[in-house]
Amino acid sequence: VQLQASGGGLVQAGGSLRLSCAASRLTFSSYNMGWFRQAPGKERDLVAAISLTGGSTRYADSVKGRFTISRDNAKTLVYLQMNSLKPEDTAVYYCTGSRTWYAPDYWGQGTQVTVSS
Repeated sequence: VQLQASGGGLVQAGGSLRLSCAASRLTFSSYNMGWFRQAPGKERDLVAAISLTGGSTRYADSVKGRFTISRDNAKTLVYLQMNSLKPEDTAVYYCTGSRTWYAPDYWGQGTQVTVSS
């Protein structure tokens, strides 16, 4: 299984980024997908998750109203649109796949998001 995340970078507070994750070697439509993040010195936490067909989503309270998770099953892609970014959103973001709601079975490599004040 490969989960290849991209789209991270440096952005000013108030700006936007869109993370993408390309999945391969798994039956994409059979997995719930999610994004976790880990800031320096902190635990890795769930940011957002999306169900098999996209009908259900889940967000951390800290990102509700600012982040949107979506998926394209035909292209085996999952996205995280991040708006109104804050310095506290600075972290390494990880793409994950899960058969549960929501404990990851698979992790991708992380992509760094840095929000400057």
